[in-house]
Amino acid sequence: MQKAASELLVLHPTKNKIVECGISVDGTWQRRGYSYMNGCVAALSVDTDKVVDIEIMSSYCPTCRKISKMPRSIESETFAADHVCHSNFQGSALKMEAVGSTRIFQCSIVKRGLKYAHYYGDGDSKGFISVKDTYGKDSVTKYECIGHVQKRVGAKLRKLKSKNKNLSGKGKLTDSFIDRLQNYYGIAVRSTVGNLSGLQQNVISALFHCSSSVEKLMHGQCPIGKDCWCYYQRALSCGKKPNEKYKGLSNEVLNMIKPTYLELCTKELLTKCLHGKTQNSNQCLNGVIWQRVPKEVFVCLKTIGCFDPI
Repeated sequence: MQKAASELLVLHPTKNKIVECGISVDGTWQRRGYSYMNGCVAALSVDTDKVVDIEIMSSYCPTCRKISKMPRSIESETFAADHVCHSNFQGSALKMEAVGSTRIFQCSIVKRGLKYAHYYGDGDSKGFISVKDTYGKDSVTKYECIGHVQKRVGAKLRKLKSKNKNLSGKGKLTDSFIDRLQNYYGIAVRSTVGNLSGLQQNVISALFHCSSSVEKLMHGQCPIGKDCWCYYQRALSCGKKPNEKYKGLSNEVLNMIKPTYLELCTKELLTKCLHGKTQNSNQCLNGVIWQRVPKEVFVCLKTIGCFDPI
């Protein structure tokens, strides 16, 4: 991890010895549940996708548990005083990500010579809130993982559908339509990195693109060109006759879902997605960790800590 940090010092040369950089932060637990005892928070560089720091936490100590079951005596008290506790966290597993993030940020300058000025995370802002003032008032800026933002499209529309029976049924807001719209939202974001006005236009046009039908073509706002993501405009650019693939949505259904969808098309949100980056590397790391420390096997901090160099 120190080597990964050194690479960033070379990648971002500065007159000061402290380099500002961006990291993707994500927490993971050995098992699901707010009462679980083992977890870790990893910080990966968004420039190199390498781990620059990791905080492994556990609220379980086998020795403490053993002592708690021993009858009170001089021997047990001596044993308790001499033992080294393997627990480094107390509280709900829900708080692990915030606590781990705080520990990573607070020692970033001393341990790595880095200032984590850009925080890339998911919609859960507990970790960010705990670190945003680490180097001064609002010294850390939050950016969104576009993969998580993309998933919100499906989550919001499915929630809307569950509350409104008029959206259910054939030719309406089906799961396949939601999946397709969610997919095109992600494509629109990834294809317009660094251009806010273009990004907003693209994600809005994705809704009309998916709602288009043979009877009601709605590709007028889609990007134009042979390499664009709109199959209709792509066919026109290649001199071919466009073929509308889907049945689309009626105006009634479209108008019902439009307000919900447009909540994910605001400039405030899209500004945090201009980087075009995801937390896929964090997810891969989480998989590696729990592959080596199986979720089916209960362990303590000492065992998990063996994989700190990951």
